[in-house]
Amino acid sequence: MAISMYQASVPVFVRALENLRHILRKGEAFAADRGFDPGILLQTRLVPDMLPLVRQVQIAADMAARGAARLAGEAPRAFSDEETTFEQLYARLDAAIGYIEGFGPERIDGSESREIVVPLRGTERRFDGQSYLLQFTLPNLFFHVATAYDILRQAGTPLGKADYINGAHG
Repeated sequence: MAISMYQASVPVFVRALENLRHILRKGEAFAADRGFDPGILLQTRLVPDMLPLVRQVQIAADMAARGAARLAGEAPRAFSDEETTFEQLYARLDAAIGYIEGFGPERIDGSESREIVVPLRGTERRFDGQSYLLQFTLPNLFFHVATAYDILRQAGTPLGKADYINGAHG
């Protein structure tokens, strides 16, 4: 039995963002337990030339939401990047998840050969739907979720592989 474009995208996007929310909650709790402002973690970076935690979360949410919309042949919804608290990031993730869940199989399946044009740093990248999902969206989504995990782990949050893989589902 073949896997569908829907099965390879929407449920995977949703689970990644739910796991990211779980990871963030553990980071926020870690800061509270240690007695420091959790907001400090939002500006934490792995190295100076990488984006901080807050941007990693914003980009992960955007990657998944834009991915679902583009696979459905629609212009993606824009989310503003104004979050400055964990609560605002949870709301962002919830909004992205709700948006993504609005794309049913009938809107995604059959998008393997759909042309998808992505504006990227002043140029355009062209993909067919399958390449867009497998070679661009999923790798980028997991990169930003893993980087958020790494930032929190490096800061001392007690996270393990199960938090990344299973999150709230474990």
